[in-house]
Amino acid sequence: MTADDSFNRLDDDDYPAYTMGRAAAMLGTTQGFLRALGEARLITPLRSGGGHRRYSRYQLRIAARARELVDQGTPIEAACRIVILEDQLEEAQRINAEYRRAAGSANPTAAA
Repeated sequence: MTADDSFNRLDDDDYPAYTMGRAAAMLGTTQGFLRALGEARLITPLRSGGGHRRYSRYQLRIAARARELVDQGTPIEAACRIVILEDQLEEAQRINAEYRRAAGSANPTAAA
C-alpha cells in the first residue's frame, strides 16, 4: 500500500487509522477503558504489523457511546450489551427500509 492509498482510505469508516493512545485521547478516556471494551467484545481493534492496536472511526463511535453510558453509571458490561443491541437494531431498521424501497419499486401501484 502506498502513501496515497493510505491517505485515500482515511475517509473509510472501517480503516484502522488511530493508535490506542490517539483513540483514548480523542474519546477523553484511558487506554484501559479501550482494553476493557475489547475484553467485553464490544470492539476488536485490528493490529499493526508490530502488534499495536489500531481503531477505526466506526469503532471510536461505538466506544464513545459506551463511554456515555458508563459515565451515566451503567456498568461496562451492561453498556457494551446496550451498544451491541442498539447497533443491531439500527442495522435491522436499515435492512427493512431497503426491503421496503425494493418492494415499492418492484410494485409501484401497491405504494400508491
